[in-house]
Amino acid sequence: MSLAETPASLSHSAGRWGMAVFTGAVFTSAALLFAVQPLFAKMVLPVLGGSPGVWSVAMVFFQAVLLAGYAYAHALTRLLPLKGAIVVHLCVMAVASLALPLAVAPGWGRPPADGEALWLLGLFTASIGLPFFALSANGPLLQAWFARTGHTQAANPYVLYAASNVGSFIALFAYPFLIEPLSTLGWQTAWWTQGFNILIALIAGCGLVAIRTAGDAGISAAVASTAEPAPAARTILGWIGLSFIPSALLVAVTAHLSTDVAAAPFLWVMPLGLFLLTFVLVFRDPPAISQRTMLAIQPFLIAAVAVSIARPTLFGSIALVAAVHLAAFFVTAMVCHGELAARRPAPRHLTAFYLWMSFGGVLGGIFAGLLAPRIFSWVIEYPLVLVLAVLCRPGASLDAFRSDGVAKLLAALCLVLLVPAGLIGVPPLAAFAVGATLATGLSLVGALVWRDRPIRFALLLVLALGVIRVYHLDTGESRTTRSFFGVHRVVVTDDGRFRLLQHGTTFHGAERLVDTSGQPVQGPPEPLTYYHREGPLAGAIFAARERLGRPLRVGVVGLGSGSLACHARPGDEWRYYEIDSEVVRIAREEFSFLRRCTPNAPVVLGDARLTLTEGEQGIYDVLVIDAFSSDSIPVHLLTREAMAIYRRKIALGGVITLHISNRHMHLAPIVAAIAAEHGLVARINNYASSPDRVADMRLAITAAVVAERPADLAGLDEAQGWRSVEAAGVRPWTDDYSNVIGAIIAHYRK
Repeated sequence: MSLAETPASLSHSAGRWGMAVFTGAVFTSAALLFAVQPLFAKMVLPVLGGSPGVWSVAMVFFQAVLLAGYAYAHALTRLLPLKGAIVVHLCVMAVASLALPLAVAPGWGRPPADGEALWLLGLFTASIGLPFFALSANGPLLQAWFARTGHTQAANPYVLYAASNVGSFIALFAYPFLIEPLSTLGWQTAWWTQGFNILIALIAGCGLVAIRTAGDAGISAAVASTAEPAPAARTILGWIGLSFIPSALLVAVTAHLSTDVAAAPFLWVMPLGLFLLTFVLVFRDPPAISQRTMLAIQPFLIAAVAVSIARPTLFGSIALVAAVHLAAFFVTAMVCHGELAARRPAPRHLTAFYLWMSFGGVLGGIFAGLLAPRIFSWVIEYPLVLVLAVLCRPGASLDAFRSDGVAKLLAALCLVLLVPAGLIGVPPLAAFAVGATLATGLSLVGALVWRDRPIRFALLLVLALGVIRVYHLDTGESRTTRSFFGVHRVVVTDDGRFRLLQHGTTFHGAERLVDTSGQPVQGPPEPLTYYHREGPLAGAIFAARERLGRPLRVGVVGLGSGSLACHARPGDEWRYYEIDSEVVRIAREEFSFLRRCTPNAPVVLGDARLTLTEGEQGIYDVLVIDAFSSDSIPVHLLTREAMAIYRRKIALGGVITLHISNRHMHLAPIVAAIAAEHGLVARINNYASSPDRVADMRLAITAAVVAERPADLAGLDEAQGWRSVEAAGVRPWTDDYSNVIGAIIAHYRK
């Protein structure tokens, strides 16, 4: 067969069913690749306290293995003939199938007290590294094979990239809305395994089509005609940079959203799904939405995010806040990925393009997921990446800055206002703070006016967000620290009355510093916030003390500031369980509850699901479950299996008390359903706080108490605000099943 005859003959052969089998293989591979991410991360959550950091590190792992898969695909395409590449890849897929079904690898039961991120990367590698690696190579590899067929679209194999991202998008959104609420992890892993086996057959079909239509002779005439020189270093750097920013922003936005609701697939997949949708939209020919439209919208949304960061309560509901952040992320990713699509090379360099694009994504994930939590004491990576995104807009260059006097003036203003104050670390007077806040507002207005001047826009964002960080409206001291589990802020209120512990947007303890006469408080500190003496947590401890008529043995899961310690009495035995070593340091050094009220009480470091199973069972009269990550209660502490652990830990006649306050989820029916599953009795207390009590740091709280018998709940009746609650047909959560979306819907239906 001559070269002149090749296109027509190959097109006829490949066109009949070749496109269908390639599309099916790419679609299935992408769906499996992205379904496994929330599926396996959910398996791992109980090991690390349900922390949002689990997903951030998981994203870094997935991006790193994706890069390895792209490098493998690039090497196969460049070093082996087509038949050899097909045989090798089918062997890799077959070997990877031996690692199924998905499960946490043996020997990875308990994480270390430090270095959680590196430990988690090792766990992911040992558990799903090989299957994920095999899947990650399929996208570029199958596109490269398709480019060797005689199909009419062979010269533009990027059409399969859109099919890949459609599969990813569907799998991601199906998981939280259909798969997770309607099935168990066991069912999910079984069907995922079957899908992997079907994919092997589809890949074999793709190889057969490619061999029949192109053979080992190399590339088709259609592809050869579009050959071009290798991309220049500047082009490659552009690919890396335009991939870095959306990837880093993806990790930062996801952590920002999941910190205040729940570390759950529902909130993980929304940003990732939008991220993939941008690829679907921009790699169409022509793009589904014009780049000019995205560039016009982006400044307004970035300014709205800056306002949201400055004033978190301004937008009201969490739904509106989330919508603002997700919209800004989506449009920014569209802008960056639109530039990538415009700069994509000919199919001859397709695997290299994906390799460098993936490399930029890995760098972005490492920066936001691993380095930033170690380097910075607050979440600076989110606004920093937004500023970098602005500098990706057309017109941003070093030459443009040199010729722009206004930009130079703004840069000097940033240096004068931000650097000295940041180095000194002393908050200014309140009047100056108000002025700085006004400057912030003016800066955002200016950013909108100068949206077509990206350097000015970026510098104004630096000024606005920097002023917000450096100049606080309170005159009290403030210290911020960061760990794998989040950002902790210890602050003294502007009137000097209280020292507060804040995680995310939620207070986790307050200590009164001065009394009503302005004198320093003497004696043991008074428990405040959710732990005050009028609240249900204190009431449950008091009722158990009255009923048993002796000193109590108390276990507390979640240390916080240590406020509960000052409900202890002489002769009591208290023990705390805390996963975050930084919280332990704060409770011991920044607050006085522990050292004044329970100085000898041990603190067991680690996730309570693991540490509670150790040591003697049946030892606690009261077991308090009070584990928070900002406003998020770790889901794995509210499951049937978790309740079984708590039940074994309490003594005869003991009670389990759970703090279930939440701004976004209605958790009382879930607790009732779990209790009923175990044949236990449960009561709920919704304590409302008046404005004067809130001003005095006595906050509203919802708590549940669970016991073996009604008699064990003596003293916890309707007179004290306790009531029975029905499960109302709610399915109890288990380690295999949870329905965060249902709990959120139930909250807003109340």
